[in-house]
Amino acid sequence: MTAPQHPAPQSPDDRTPRNQEPAPDGAASPGGLPVRDFAAYGVTPHAYSRALPPYRGVVAVDAKDFTGYPAVQHGVISQTVPQLLEVSFERAGLAEVWRERRFPAPTGDGYVFGFDPARMPFLIHPWLNTLQEVLAEFNVHSTGAVRIRLRVSLHIGPLPDDGAEFDGNGTPRNDTHRLLDSVPVKAMLAASSENVTQVAAILSDRCYQDAVAGGYTGRHLDHFLEVPATVEGKPFAQRAWLYVPAPSGNLYDPRILGEEVTGARRDPDGHGARNAARADRSAAPGAGRDAAPGADRPGPRADRADAGTGSSVTYAAERGNLNLGTVHGGQNVRNVEAAGDYTEGDHVRGDKVAGNHIAGDYVAGRKAGTVHGAMGDVVHGDKRGGE
Repeated sequence: MTAPQHPAPQSPDDRTPRNQEPAPDGAASPGGLPVRDFAAYGVTPHAYSRALPPYRGVVAVDAKDFTGYPAVQHGVISQTVPQLLEVSFERAGLAEVWRERRFPAPTGDGYVFGFDPARMPFLIHPWLNTLQEVLAEFNVHSTGAVRIRLRVSLHIGPLPDDGAEFDGNGTPRNDTHRLLDSVPVKAMLAASSENVTQVAAILSDRCYQDAVAGGYTGRHLDHFLEVPATVEGKPFAQRAWLYVPAPSGNLYDPRILGEEVTGARRDPDGHGARNAARADRSAAPGAGRDAAPGADRPGPRADRADAGTGSSVTYAAERGNLNLGTVHGGQNVRNVEAAGDYTEGDHVRGDKVAGNHIAGDYVAGRKAGTVHGAMGDVVHGDKRGGE
């Protein structure tokens, strides 16, 4: 069987407009722009099937608040970051990862390079923990003049790697940088203590599923926090995982996890509203036919909106007293058990209270405030009428 032939690229004469002399590929056109024949380079998408580039792990780091330092210090920081990375790989027993790094490139306030993806579990652990220790040591000895705290992103994917100058460019590398600039990992490092947390790492879902969920990394799944990775002003949104070797501050900040994740953690089964409604029905009068006398009476209730989440919270004190707010001065509360009848409206229907008969009239209506005029009969002598 004859192997399918790939279409041959057109000759320069076939591509050149009439009356115009063709320019060699890569040379400057009369307008000063370089000539690029993408078909000749074999990069026209979907034209025919071709082999994938080799899979590479990608690690990128970025220094927090780099632009906040004076410009005179930028060059020193840019040189220091790869030096700290080299020390951390050596201490973690991964010196060969640094020596054999692929398509390395400084980024001004950081560094990026590719590596053998089989080494990814070792970069997650122990390298990230070792990097935390190296940075903590450096920041102590730098006497506060320059404090370097790093965001780290890890990803896996197919990338060109032939030893050429522009190797390593592709979607996996782009996504690695997007993860590094995403809201959750930035918020994590900003919300943590600069005296404790020197490294905040974010793993792509592919990286997490292959290395962590697959059981190849020496860290339990509970060390990782799922987050929605988005970048302000960029059409990027992916599922990702945070890992902080030395956590501090509030890990459950909505800026880090997103409102959907924090809402799910407050109500993990998603039945909060339904459970509240069921509780309200069970507390309503007459909810249970066989309940003890007075047991179907709901206690005091108060509804309050939660400004942080937009939801409402109901407070209830079954057959008790509920006090919201601040009480100044003394407070004396007495609960009286009413036998038989229950309280309806503003007065007590029935005249038997706690076993003693009260002789005389009662005052209907609300008793709050000052009551002018007769307040019922005045009973002289014994006011107990017996059982």
